[in-house]
Order: sequence, then C-alpha cells, then structure tokens
Amino acid sequence: MSLWLELWSRRCVLSLLQLCLVLQPCSTDYCSWKGSGLSWEPHSRAVEQVHLRCTEGSLEWMYPARALRVILEPNLSSARHTAVCIKPSSSFQGANIYVECDGQLHLLVSEAEEPRLRQVSCFSTHTLQRVALFLQASPQRDISRRTASFQYELLSNQSTTGPDFQKMALVEAMCRPCDNMELLMAICSSDFVVRGSIQNISHDLENHMSQVEVGVLQVYRQKNQIFQEDKSTGEWRGPIKTLLQCKIKKGAGDFLFTGNEHFGEAWLGCAPRYKEFRAVYQTASRKGANPCEFQLD
Repeated sequence: MSLWLELWSRRCVLSLLQLCLVLQPCSTDYCSWKGSGLSWEPHSRAVEQVHLRCTEGSLEWMYPARALRVILEPNLSSARHTAVCIKPSSSFQGANIYVECDGQLHLLVSEAEEPRLRQVSCFSTHTLQRVALFLQASPQRDISRRTASFQYELLSNQSTTGPDFQKMALVEAMCRPCDNMELLMAICSSDFVVRGSIQNISHDLENHMSQVEVGVLQVYRQKNQIFQEDKSTGEWRGPIKTLLQCKIKKGAGDFLFTGNEHFGEAWLGCAPRYKEFRAVYQTASRKGANPCEFQLD
C-alpha cells in the first residue's frame, strides 16, 4: 500500500470561487490549535480561519461543523521546506481535508477511506510562505462526538523536483552506511543520539517499514521521550523505524543510533557500531576536524 496520495492527479472536487462563504477574522497565531464547532453560531455560513506559524504542530477540531480553513505560515529563515506532511489521528472522524491549489481544493484525507487514515500524506509546495488546508465537516444527523485531529510537519527534501515525490520525504533514513563526515555531523544535528544494542526487529510489509527495538545503554540526546526506562526492569528501551527496503538485520554488540523524529516516532539515520564510531571520532579529534564535541564513554 502506497504511503502517498497522488494529489496532483486527482480531479478537483471543489472550487473556492463557488463557495458562498464569508471568512471570519483570523485566530491567534499558534503552533497547535484546539477548538470546537459547537462554539459557532448555529445559522452562520462563516468559515473560521486558523493561522499556524510553526514547522510542526497539531490541530484538534471537536464536533466539526461547516468548515475550517487552516493557513500554514511558518517563519522560515534559511531552511528550505518543500513538503507538507499530514498524519491524521487514529480516531479521525467528522471531516475531510483538502489542500488549496490555484483556487481549487484537492482531496488530501478522506474520512471514508479508513485504511488511509493511518497513513502520512505529503505533498510538495512551491509557495514556501503560505499553505492553506480546508477542513469540510461531514453531514451528520446527531451531535455525537467526532474529532478531526491531525499532526503536521514541514519537511525538506532537496532531491525532490516536481509535484510528485518519488521517495518518502518523511524518512531521512539511508540504506547505505554513512561516511565519516556524515557520521560526525549526525551526532551534532540529530534529534536523538543513543548507544545500545538491537533487541528485536519486526517488519510491517503493508507499510514497507521495519521497527528496531533498542536496548539503551546511554541516551546522549533525544528530542522527546521515545527512549524510556522500564519501571519493572530498570532497563531503558525504545523503538526506531526505518525503511523495509533497507533490509536491516540484527547484529551483536553496541551501536550508536542517530536519527530524527517525525510525528513522535524515531527514524533511523546513521547507526555505526560504537567502537567504529569511537575510532572515527578520535581520529577527527586529533586533527581538530570535529564539528562538535561529544562525550565518549
């Protein structure tokens, strides 16, 4: 099953010019937003606007009613973000998500396509300063609770050209080993750096992913609490994902795992054996070629 929606080959389902709606004033700037359709005027035709100004965050729309327009306007200084990725929550209900393009709306996430709700949907953008999403509430007969919620990230993918991604922009994992410079840079810039051993590897054939269960000896850095202590055993553990095509295998000994986090999950970057990393770092240190300091065990 593909991880991507082919946005640009879909027929336009709505035209913005045909929507006889009045836009309400913009909400306060957020990284994340939480609101309810119950707070709106019952007979109003207004569409509320929400401005999100971060490169990642979330939105939770309870009791969806009518429509919600979400403007992504992150403050980008020098980073070149060419992809927007949306991950619906596992309980996503009550709305469809569209992306605005050239005055038209293209379907991004459909409430009716339940298998795809668990997937990450990405699309490229040529306008880095502004991306607009449109959430259209689904018709419903009762007031039962539904919540349309998702996480979003703006990602970089310098190797991608054109509207269709040929590879997963979400995953920065490479199936080839990192060279020495890439490794030295990884310990400086990765979201997580941990030393540990491979306890188990499982494969998700449907989504073309593998998951590595790591027994952690040392956490040098982590963005979020993916690697945690097991209270019953006192051991530190954590899962790391990578592409199935990398054909990762269980190896003995200690490794230095590095990588980045996306949507609360750790994705594998460089992962040399610890003794090999130690030798590379010490050699670079003697030459004064280390891009950053690292505390060796």
